[in-house]
Amino acid sequence: MRTSRKGSFSRTCACLDCVTNTCVQQKLSQNASQSRGLFWQGWGAGYSEIIKENKLFEHYYTELKIVPEGEFEEFMQAMREPLPATMRITGYKSHAKEILHTLKEKYFKEVQDLEVDGQKIEAPQPLSWYPDELAWHTNLSRKILRKSPLLEKFHQFLVSETESGNISRQEAVSMIPPLLMKIEPQHKILDMCAAPGSKTAQLIEMLHSDMDIPFPEGFVIANDVDNKRCYLLVHQAKRLNSPCIMVVNHDASSIPRLYFDQDGKKDILFYDRILCDVPCSGDGTMRKNIDVWKKWTTSNSLQLHGLQIRIAVRGVEQLAVGGRMVYSTCSLNPIEDEAVIAALLEKSEGALELADASADLPGLKYMPGITSWKVMTKEGQWFSDWSEVLKSRHTQIRPTMFPPTDPEKLASMKLERCMRILPHHQNTGGFFVAVLVKKAPMPWNRRYPKMGECPADAPVEAVEGESPAEGNPSVPDTPDLLEVKKDDVCGPPPPKKMKLFGFKEDPFVFLTEDDPIFPPVQAFYDLSPDFPKLNVLTRTHEGKKRHLYMVSKELRNVLLNNSERMKVINTGVKIWSRNTDGEQFGCAFRLAQEGVYTLCPYIRARILNISVEDVKVLLTQENPFLSKLGDDAHNQAKKLGMGSIVLRYLPDPKDLNAPQCPIDLCGWRGKTSIRAFVPRNERLHYLRMVGVEVFCDKQGKRNDGSTEIPEGSKLPNCFPFCVPYTSDVQPTG
Repeated sequence: MRTSRKGSFSRTCACLDCVTNTCVQQKLSQNASQSRGLFWQGWGAGYSEIIKENKLFEHYYTELKIVPEGEFEEFMQAMREPLPATMRITGYKSHAKEILHTLKEKYFKEVQDLEVDGQKIEAPQPLSWYPDELAWHTNLSRKILRKSPLLEKFHQFLVSETESGNISRQEAVSMIPPLLMKIEPQHKILDMCAAPGSKTAQLIEMLHSDMDIPFPEGFVIANDVDNKRCYLLVHQAKRLNSPCIMVVNHDASSIPRLYFDQDGKKDILFYDRILCDVPCSGDGTMRKNIDVWKKWTTSNSLQLHGLQIRIAVRGVEQLAVGGRMVYSTCSLNPIEDEAVIAALLEKSEGALELADASADLPGLKYMPGITSWKVMTKEGQWFSDWSEVLKSRHTQIRPTMFPPTDPEKLASMKLERCMRILPHHQNTGGFFVAVLVKKAPMPWNRRYPKMGECPADAPVEAVEGESPAEGNPSVPDTPDLLEVKKDDVCGPPPPKKMKLFGFKEDPFVFLTEDDPIFPPVQAFYDLSPDFPKLNVLTRTHEGKKRHLYMVSKELRNVLLNNSERMKVINTGVKIWSRNTDGEQFGCAFRLAQEGVYTLCPYIRARILNISVEDVKVLLTQENPFLSKLGDDAHNQAKKLGMGSIVLRYLPDPKDLNAPQCPIDLCGWRGKTSIRAFVPRNERLHYLRMVGVEVFCDKQGKRNDGSTEIPEGSKLPNCFPFCVPYTSDVQPTG
């Protein structure tokens, strides 16, 4: 969901992700920090001088009748109100239920019926249409949160859990597209315009819906055109510690075709699911981006229409037959919404169809797509049909901006299956979403994508520029292709030489099975025979390998076959880090907390089973003596040699007051002590799970009245040793 505007190019949670013009990218980068904002910030701060009125906007949408009769005033009133803050509990982690339980039983109850300056605080409420109560909204602003110690405690909880990846701060309507994609663990997924990554995080969670599978067969390739914003995307994805995510940097309208090895042959990679959340004018974000009120004109939509079609076309070209592509915008304008979908459907000649998603999200209120609309210039001049447009305006207004004139063709498109979310229906932002299913190859493609159960006689879709295989459908005649390009509708974009810009990335170097690193590591941790050595990579060709990362088998396949074809920003989850003095203990690499849940299924040694009380000791004391552990853990620890270990808590179904999910922590067995190597926010997360209060007031006072001095951390810090975790910290005995 990204917005742009000529001149200011203000946006919501991303920029014009796919615009290749250098000046536009520079302007967007300058405004990124201004528009991104903080989740719990008081909405509208700094915009008090802006009057929330725009007569052209009201006139335009009154005329288009996208709002039900008699509701327009209510619609406009909602647009002027602040947008409620929303959060989502990450659904794939086994800790999601524990976090939800903590929120409902502790923090939500504490803020219920609370009054701040005479204002009654409303407790957060679940989004009725989001599954399993994993998404919530609240009217609490940052200013209100900090006026009460109890609310400040809630605020600290939210910030800490967000940093550790257990809660995502995300606008409610932004959560809709991933839910409509119907993700399964084996799906190959492309997120075309992904930054800053909130929807990408949802896709990753859905891949990992079964926590017993460390390596789902599927993966997510998250793309963004803005090199700098790709690193924001990496930050979001890294919180989820998945080996199945790759971040790439390309113009979405010409994102390269990728290849992979299948049964010993190189084949084309087609995606089972594609998220096409295109750049848009963002008039659905007026509740949050208040500057849209004074800068909104219809020219924004007219300028973006062609780009939106080009990105969507590139998406459906790379979609497998039988796959689903979700197209979405945070705009209410049919020029960016139904007009783009209609253009896609018309040029697909039956290869695409709109899916009926009305039953997919019970409880979600939306308006069906419209089938009749007009085009208005920024001066207020209306056109009902392409034939009415003066030749002098043909560069600004295109035929694809109008609904099809053939009633039969229009009816066959079923545009009413599109979904438009209006702000006043469920107190959200404005949004548009449509689900497209690919039934056959696009008419300008030559072959059929190979998918699981293709008919034996089905042709296979070709890459642009390749000659068709014998017996396959031929390419459309040249005049048809020229006509497609002339109308700026669709058809394959012309082949472009890939331009790489931005920071130069370190290489991705996969280890071989006989790499000398493996024997000591395998012996020290007693790795199981099925440990996938070939999936381990490092980021250097020369010198000592400082960190080792792991990716899924499928992403390794993609990386090895496309290193020259795409610019990869980041992939893999860190599983081991070099320990300078570790060789004397038998292994030069210690475990990394980021990859512990990925690696643990293969580790058969160096595991110390601990109790809830042991967890409390290890996370509240910097370097406790072995004797501080319970008898069982103490006896186990005495049998372990020095070095890196896994500290594992397994739930007891009989003890309902204890966490009912497994916990794996990285630790270090010293000569006489033991230490947990866990990032600070994760440490706080696990302490909350085992019932330890970690709240500190603004002076650094703990709940028992004692005072601790925070050590240069952004968050209040109750434990002086809970400094920000880095992989360079060396364990001591």
